[in-house]
Amino acid sequence: MADASFLQAISVTKTYPGATASGVKNISLDIEQGKITAIIGSSGSGKSTLLKLLYGLMSPDEGVVNFEGERIWGPEEKLIPGHDSMKMVTQHTDDLNLFARVWDNVAAMLPSTNVKFKEEQTELVLTQLNMMNLAKQRVADLSGGEKQRVAIARAIITQPDVLLLDEPFNQVDTSFREGLQHDIRQIVQETGLTVVMVSHDPAEVLSMADELLVLRDGEIVETGHPKSMYKNPQSLYTAELLTNCNVLDAGEASICGMQTDKQYVVVYPEWIRISNVLKTNSWTVRQVLFKGFYEDLILENQGVLIRVVNNEHDKYAEGDVVGLKIKKWLEY
Repeated sequence: MADASFLQAISVTKTYPGATASGVKNISLDIEQGKITAIIGSSGSGKSTLLKLLYGLMSPDEGVVNFEGERIWGPEEKLIPGHDSMKMVTQHTDDLNLFARVWDNVAAMLPSTNVKFKEEQTELVLTQLNMMNLAKQRVADLSGGEKQRVAIARAIITQPDVLLLDEPFNQVDTSFREGLQHDIRQIVQETGLTVVMVSHDPAEVLSMADELLVLRDGEIVETGHPKSMYKNPQSLYTAELLTNCNVLDAGEASICGMQTDKQYVVVYPEWIRISNVLKTNSWTVRQVLFKGFYEDLILENQGVLIRVVNNEHDKYAEGDVVGLKIKKWLEY
């Protein structure tokens, strides 16, 4: 007999009543153990619904969700909803004890039957999440990003098999976000924890995930590794989710020197070369947007606007006329 899948949805459907169809429809998937799987999609695509079905906070109308070969019970069958081998963290931290120390918030998740083990595990988890310097502080005095770290520490101290993250970095400042993402990846590598996350931020999923799952209108439209999906998305929908790309119709593409028999052409800003010596076309710099270590240039030609990445600060100014060469594009 073949080994049972780790976390699996089989033909799962969950719909909500209303004029606009919502939920998920006939979804089948296998979550790989010890990996980070990210679920992405536009607002209302069914991301959070799918996460709740995997955890057991909701029961499907049709189909089944299994964990290690056994059906996950829904809230109608279980007094405290949610699978015992899983923990979920959302962008909200309402369940934290604001007036207790960070140490006590995390340690409270373990019983006091073995005090030494409780102390060792609390120290281990706080160390893994780079929080030992916060151990004696009250949660009420922490920033949003620090509170999110406490919530994740409370979730993983019980050593779940699966950690579910629903937009966990949405309220976290960029400076905290990258460090927290790195720490979670490190914990996955060290412990074999399985992570399933919902996100709307391309930077999060591209840097964190081992597998991407794209939802549209409650259905899976594409799956794959972040790098391969970024380089060659199978649909315009996926390309727009993962990148701030230029989307041109056939007429606009022709002005840019691209001929296509498809409806749309997608060009990533980094695929465009700009130069004062390219005489094949003339584009006017309409805006220079400072982005830190690079600039976004908004170029215009015959009413067509295109965004280009420029790594040489102050080389171009508004009103300059430049040429461009597009090295690669995608057609849909």
